[in-house]
Amino acid sequence: MPSRAQASPHGRHERRRRPPPGHRYQPGYVRPDERAAILEWLATLQPLWEDRYSQHRPPPPGQPQRRLLRPVYWLGNWQFACLDYYRPPRGVDDRCVRAEPFPPVLAGLTLRIEALARALYRGAAMPKRWRLNTCLVNFYGDRLEDGRWVDSARVGEHRDFEPGPVASISLGERALIQFVTSKRPGQRDRVALAQWLDDGSLELFGGAFYKDRTLHRVQRVDTRAGFRFPPAIDGFRTRRINFTFRYVPERHVVRFADLPAELRDDVRPYVRALARTSPHFRRELAAEAPADDTTPPPIPTDSEAAPR
Repeated sequence: MPSRAQASPHGRHERRRRPPPGHRYQPGYVRPDERAAILEWLATLQPLWEDRYSQHRPPPPGQPQRRLLRPVYWLGNWQFACLDYYRPPRGVDDRCVRAEPFPPVLAGLTLRIEALARALYRGAAMPKRWRLNTCLVNFYGDRLEDGRWVDSARVGEHRDFEPGPVASISLGERALIQFVTSKRPGQRDRVALAQWLDDGSLELFGGAFYKDRTLHRVQRVDTRAGFRFPPAIDGFRTRRINFTFRYVPERHVVRFADLPAELRDDVRPYVRALARTSPHFRRELAAEAPADDTTPPPIPTDSEAAPR
C-alpha cells in the first residue's frame, strides 16, 4: 500500500509510513453481554489508592511521599507500587504478590485473546509458557484534589516490562494511545503509531519494536460521550477503565505470607483493605498467622484501610 499524506498527532500533514508489524487493533471486541457482566463485577470491587513509597522503601532524599494519580485493582498478581513493580531482569524478586483469579467474563476474554496472540506472534516475540496471567485494572477520570476535580485520564510515557505480547481492553471514553521512539536531547519525539481506542475495543502489541524500542502514552481523551462507571470510589469519578493483560512467569509470583517480614509490613494495610471484599486476601491474611493460632483475622476497620 503506498504511503499518503495525513494529519499527524501534532496537527501538521506528513507522509504516513506503514507502522512496523506487531500491533493489532480490533474495535467492538467486547460483546454486549460481556460488557454487562464486566460492569456487574466492577460494582463489587474496592479499588486501592496506593502510595508510591513505604516505611521500608522511603522516598529518595528531598522527595515527598506521593499517592498514585488514580485508583487501581490487580488480578492474578498484585504489583504494589511500594514494591517497585516488576522490572526484569533484575527487579523480579518479591515484586508480584499472588492475587485473586480473573472473574469468569475476563477469563473467557483472555482465552480468546491468547489464541489470537499465538496466531500473530512467533519466535522471540512469544516466550515459552506465555499466557495472560495478570491484569491491571486502571480507573481513569477525575480525582478530587483540594476541593476541585482534576482530570487524570491521560497516561505518561512508559514501557511494559513483562515478557511477551500485551493486551488491553478499553471501556468508556475514546483514548489516543501513541507509541513513540525514545527522545534525543534537543529533538522532538517521533510518533511511530497513533491509535484511538474505542469503547469495547481490544489492543494487542508485541515484538521488539513495541516492547523494547518504543514507549507508549495516552495523549488525548475524548470526553464528549459522558461515560460513568462503577464502583463508587471516594473522591473519584470513573470515565474510562482499561484492563491491561500481561504475563509474569509463575516463579516470580509469591504469596503474601512468603514476602520478607518488612515487605509484609509495608503492604499489609493494603491487603487488609482488600480482604474486606476479597475472599482470596482474607485467606492470605489467615495464612500469615502463626501455625498454632486458629483465630480468624479480624475484619479491618476504616483506620486500617490503605494509606490515603
